[in-house]
Amino acid sequence: MKKWLLLLLSVVMIFTVFTGCSSEPAADSNNSQNEQEGGKKVIVVGLQAEPTSLDAHQISDYNSSRAAMEIYDQLVQFKDESTELEPDLAEKWDVSDDGMEYTFYLKKDIKFHDGTPFNAEAVKFSIERQIDPDHPYHDTGQFAYAEFTFGPVDRVEVVDDYTVKIYLKEPFAPFLSNMAMHAASIVSPEAVKKYGKDFSRNPVGTGPYKYVRWDPGVEVVLEKNPDYFKGEPKVDQLIFKPITDDQTRLAELEAGNLDLIVNVTPDDLVRLKEDGNFQVIEQAGMHVWWTAFNTQKEPFNNKKVRQAINYAVNKEAIVNEILKGTGELANSPLPPTVWGHNPNVKNYEYNPEKARQLLEEAGYPNGFEATYWIPESGSGMQQPATMAAAIQADLAKVGIELNIQTLEWGSYLDKVFVPPSENDMDMHQMSWIGDNGDPDNFLYILLSSEQWPTAGFNDAYYKNERVDELLSQARVTSDKEKRTQMYEEAQEIIMEDAPWIVLDHEKQIVIAQKNIKNFKLHPTGVFRFSNVDVE
Repeated sequence: MKKWLLLLLSVVMIFTVFTGCSSEPAADSNNSQNEQEGGKKVIVVGLQAEPTSLDAHQISDYNSSRAAMEIYDQLVQFKDESTELEPDLAEKWDVSDDGMEYTFYLKKDIKFHDGTPFNAEAVKFSIERQIDPDHPYHDTGQFAYAEFTFGPVDRVEVVDDYTVKIYLKEPFAPFLSNMAMHAASIVSPEAVKKYGKDFSRNPVGTGPYKYVRWDPGVEVVLEKNPDYFKGEPKVDQLIFKPITDDQTRLAELEAGNLDLIVNVTPDDLVRLKEDGNFQVIEQAGMHVWWTAFNTQKEPFNNKKVRQAINYAVNKEAIVNEILKGTGELANSPLPPTVWGHNPNVKNYEYNPEKARQLLEEAGYPNGFEATYWIPESGSGMQQPATMAAAIQADLAKVGIELNIQTLEWGSYLDKVFVPPSENDMDMHQMSWIGDNGDPDNFLYILLSSEQWPTAGFNDAYYKNERVDELLSQARVTSDKEKRTQMYEEAQEIIMEDAPWIVLDHEKQIVIAQKNIKNFKLHPTGVFRFSNVDVE
């Protein structure tokens, strides 16, 4: 379990540290939305940072997934703008009554970009390469998501060329959703054998776009796959440019050198929404931002203290005045974009008088002093310092003095994700971005007592026996309606117990030139271009 956590921590660190690479757009680039040589349709995307890998099995950050995932397909996929599942490389599948066997029936006559055939052996290779340390090509990468995606897998069996069976160690209800994740992408076995550890820079899949080149610090270039089994894409070429500075990236868009950018500041967003030259494309993301209490430490082991702090924080003001429309006020830890969300659960209203009353009942009529850890930055962390200052000011009004301590992201994670006996924190900020659209990926991972560090990510050390029972049972129940009931009840208890200040769900926001047509955001954060056109 410690090894598993270390792998996941490496995922979080890579996923969240967007400031590690720096580049500016190439000054002599001839590829922009206004310069499409030979009549080719080209889309140039401004990323936040350099991709770390183009191997789907090694990807663990947004920049890499946005640049690479159009190279690949999975057996099943999430529908557009949804986490509902539909067939992809598999035309259909069966699940045994006991939930232990998944049989996938594959589509025929599909080829990888290198001309080799897609078949059941390729599926087996793509999974076993990641999970079997004795696999001859296991040493070709670091597969940070392998345990998360394929942890329940016992073995993979090729039934025939177009039928593959996956056996689980135990029933695991979210498994089919995991099979739509990036780590479940099917790669060309022959390309992995040919390039070995360099497959990351020579990626080969079956997807709508083929790899052309990667010039580090400058751009990643993909071209359309004219033989794509779902139909030839409309856009001929995709170019991804890493530009770490938000204002530089915005200036390049406004100059016409980029067609689409991510991560615009709230102040700029207000202006761009009024500018008729651009599209502002938004979608609520699979994200939650919270402040965690150390529920195993006084005074935060007292539920009334945690509830008092929740009443003392003006969450709506933070969302409206600081985030300015880039976040959606939360009512529970589970985003509305994820099924199982309970819309009837209520968050704590802003009520300082109620906060003072609860503090007095808890034995702290004069308040107390506490430390509040925040990171310098991190994916999904929005505006950590500004948000912390607002919470600090609100709590001061009810007699609680917060001492804010700011740490670099890697050091921050090292201090947060340790056993409770080694953690001296009182309160700290954190966020989570979902992977597979299943409630388990939020509620169990973040709030089950089985997931206390270092076994997992329950950073509040929260424990409630009924919640544990509900979340564990939901993992092995195949009936979605029953699972939904369990998750709805769990959210009611969690919000009553208040192990967090649940604040908001960050929105995904992309700014695009007006001539980009049919671009749709996806809750997973991956960009999809196969149905996009340029007017």
